[in-house]
Amino acid sequence: MNLGLLSTARINEALVGGARLVDEVEVVAIGSRDLERAEAQASALGVERALGSYEAVLEDADVDAVYIALPNSMHVDWSIRALEAGKHVLCEKPMARSVEPVERAFDVAERAGLVLAEGFMWRHHPQARKLVELLPRLGELRLVHASFSFPLAGTGDLRQSGELEGGALMDVGCYCLSGARLVAGEPVEVFGIQAGGGDGVDVRFSGVMRFEGDVLGDFDCGIDMAARHGLEVVGAEGSVFLADPWHSRAPVLELRGSDGSVEELRAEEIDPYACELRDLAAAVAGERDPLLGRADAVGQARAIAALYQSAASGQMVRP
Repeated sequence: MNLGLLSTARINEALVGGARLVDEVEVVAIGSRDLERAEAQASALGVERALGSYEAVLEDADVDAVYIALPNSMHVDWSIRALEAGKHVLCEKPMARSVEPVERAFDVAERAGLVLAEGFMWRHHPQARKLVELLPRLGELRLVHASFSFPLAGTGDLRQSGELEGGALMDVGCYCLSGARLVAGEPVEVFGIQAGGGDGVDVRFSGVMRFEGDVLGDFDCGIDMAARHGLEVVGAEGSVFLADPWHSRAPVLELRGSDGSVEELRAEEIDPYACELRDLAAAVAGERDPLLGRADAVGQARAIAALYQSAASGQMVRP
């Protein structure tokens, strides 16, 4: 599968690094509105072609699929343009902050018979699968807690732009939501609270959630505070803690018993972007459905929209 990249976002470095580990995928083109930037990144990453527009990538007959790492506000529009050009799409998370655009993009993909997937690379890592396998050992599920934060350096970062749909929830909190939804399903009630900053965005966001069966969840995230990341799942008989759930660089799961015992379990150490690209290539080849398809992307967008609605209204919201 020949992959083209829309934009010269820094995350391209991680994706191309993962692609080097995958026989089924080759990154063949990078497109930017600034040809010099495309040329510089293509040279640095060893990519064959640099193109001077996003449209040029979509017009390239040698490109089978595209990876979209544009600002959040551009994700759906360019996903749809790529699908209409006959390209499969891996769209970097989050696809959107409301449901309707996500539904619209998947409608286009389904009519065209093409693959559209949202890029939560951590979900493809063996650590996430191991987490799900451990759930029966915890007893009846009671609580999920997640965190993800880091300090943005300086001002002017795209993630500080309200016009481009930046903010803490969209950038890192969406991982916390993804983790809670993986183990507990879709939330039935949410309450969100945010601290504003940047150019009209949430720089910190906290949320509480209720899932079916009175399973409770909470998370906090930020783009203006010390780096933190973790995911804890608590049952009636034990809990499991992941210190590095989102990057998956140190895939160790701590299984904690009610008696105070702690068992460390290690998942395979493998690049999560390589895992994500293998899944995309298999889906494009028709071998299986993508791990993260329409239902997951719509559920993610619905939860994000409800949390923002709650933070704006000060009321509990049912997604």
